[in-house]
Amino acid sequence: MKLNELLEIAINELKDFSTLSNPDFRLEQAESTEEGSIWEIVVSYLIENTNKRLSSKRSYMSDFQYDRMYKKLKINDKKEIVGFYIYNN
Repeated sequence: MKLNELLEIAINELKDFSTLSNPDFRLEQAESTEEGSIWEIVVSYLIENTNKRLSSKRSYMSDFQYDRMYKKLKINDKKEIVGFYIYNN
């Protein structure tokens, strides 16, 4: 399977996770098992930041408009998602 195919599969699965018109999906990592039947990939995309800082005392929150999310997926040779994992940067 080609890398752009893996990204397309992930985009189709994850596109509803962001409300942005351009979530900027990126293939961050791809690794095939030794048998070649499963691909483990990490995909990132943008979401709107809902934890913006309300005051200067909350330094753990960000002023950025967007957050980049990371998800790990396992895809079999039939192009099916067989694993989905929350993956924090």
